[in-house]
Amino acid sequence: MIAALSHIMSCFSLFALIACFFRASLCAEGLVNEDVKRTLDLSSHLAKITAEIQLANHGASRVSGFTLALEAELAPHLAFIGASVKGEEEEDESLELKETTVHGQSGKFFEAQLPSSLAPGAKLRVKVETVFSHMLKPFPTHITQAERQLVVFQGNHYLYSPYPTRSQTTRVRLASKTVESYTKLGNPTKSDETVEYGPFKDVPPFSQDAMKIHYENNTPFITISSVTRTIEVSHWGNIAVEETIDLRHTGAFLKGPFSRYDYQRQSDSGISSVKSFKTILPASAQDVYYRDEIGNISTSHLQVLDDSVEVEIRPRFPLFGGWKTHYIIGYNLPSYEYLYNLGDQYALKIRLVDHVYDDQVIDQLTVKLILPEGARNIHVDTPYPITRSQDELHYTYLDTFGRPVLVATKNNLVEQHIQDVVVHYTFNKILMLQEPLLVVGLFYILFFTVIIYVRLDFSITKDPAAEVRMKVASITEQVLTLVNKRLGLYRHMDEVVNRYKQTRDTGALNSGRKTLEAEHRTLSNDISALQARLKAEGSDLAEKVGEIQKLDNQLKDLVCRSCQEAERLVAGKVKKDAYIDSDKTLSGKRQELVSRIDSLLDAL
Repeated sequence: MIAALSHIMSCFSLFALIACFFRASLCAEGLVNEDVKRTLDLSSHLAKITAEIQLANHGASRVSGFTLALEAELAPHLAFIGASVKGEEEEDESLELKETTVHGQSGKFFEAQLPSSLAPGAKLRVKVETVFSHMLKPFPTHITQAERQLVVFQGNHYLYSPYPTRSQTTRVRLASKTVESYTKLGNPTKSDETVEYGPFKDVPPFSQDAMKIHYENNTPFITISSVTRTIEVSHWGNIAVEETIDLRHTGAFLKGPFSRYDYQRQSDSGISSVKSFKTILPASAQDVYYRDEIGNISTSHLQVLDDSVEVEIRPRFPLFGGWKTHYIIGYNLPSYEYLYNLGDQYALKIRLVDHVYDDQVIDQLTVKLILPEGARNIHVDTPYPITRSQDELHYTYLDTFGRPVLVATKNNLVEQHIQDVVVHYTFNKILMLQEPLLVVGLFYILFFTVIIYVRLDFSITKDPAAEVRMKVASITEQVLTLVNKRLGLYRHMDEVVNRYKQTRDTGALNSGRKTLEAEHRTLSNDISALQARLKAEGSDLAEKVGEIQKLDNQLKDLVCRSCQEAERLVAGKVKKDAYIDSDKTLSGKRQELVSRIDSLLDAL
């Protein structure tokens, strides 16, 4: 028994020696946290921890980077981490972080490269910002509609660092003055919504001491369970964006029934619920729509500002703990603000994720970026790592071989992830003519098909009666044309007679009479030939054409008599009054004959 105990003690000593060795290897860099000022912002449903560190090099050699550490308990909740070097006059310079490992220590580690190496004895101010999601746990987990929400935060009093800390202070900013309990390490001071710890002196590396704060927090505990963001790019000047969002309230569950009456009557009823929130869209957003599975949600409001477009998202019902909703929001953007090109090389610069609500948390994001048909050599530059799935194809109007779709996913996103992604691709501009040419081709084929269908006879057997009807209709149309032309000769002859009465030019009268006789003879013969064809086809219309011919002979005689009466008037053989009476009688008879001919023509 004593031997076994001795063996266990020796093994423990060995592990302790190994741990000390790795800890010493980190400290061998000579870096020391001279002064640390931590700020824990717990005023929302996120835990935002900011640390301003004065880093000093106490070693003998220059240092080109340093290591950041997170506790193993906090690592699964990490949504964002960033580090920057604070300058005295210039703006902070962001540092690139790479995840690394430290043997013998639990937690998550990141290595930051300095813009310039730190000389021995030199100091540098570094700002580290971390955001954690789902760190605040409701306690109690179920509350009634009238109760206020209490949450618990559990963290570390100290900065979890691989380097020793000379001095450290921690300030915790809460959401309200109501604090049920908080840990009392180092006699902290509380004033209103703030709890201050420290200063702590000479804190060893990787120090941990549990911090627990139980306080009231009624801020909106809403989380986007999943969002699918579809971005469709068109080279005709438009970018269509649509987001399908599943939203849930992750605060304390509602216990008991929900009273709409109390909710509207009492201002503090359901104080931790969510009635509405604001989504900020780009300033050039147009044609905004907001709907769910039922249809358009008319309670939403849109406000156009100088630098953005604000949409008030108001679900059909308030969200209490455990409740969820589903909705779709979409809009159009002008492509000239986001799409750049140099020849056939294009670059699309657009946000991978956009603002949905303040202090947003997105558990799962899926982005589908639809590029124009024919885009190739696609390359994506992102400000943070994403997971690329296999590219897909999207078909829409007039597409032939499909539009390439880039599919990317990422989990646990916050507002700090609202950054631009750049997509590079090659596109031949001649392909923009593809769709117009397809439209022209389709219309050409349609018109050509209609022409062929109308012109061709697709009947299997011929219809003799139909052919006879078509021939008769054609002959009748010719008869109508010739008769109208013959009636026009009489009107022309009337004009010749009227000029003769004014000019007394006998030669012009005789010439007009000869022209009438020649053309009338030709037209009458053609009509008689058409009459014979109608009779050969067995049509009853031949008799009506014969009647027209008889009436026309009478009409021609009256025209000739009018011409003779005009000659007698000019020669002085008849008085003017007698001529007027005679001409009036002849005109009446002619009008009657023309009316009868018109009636017969209508019957054809």
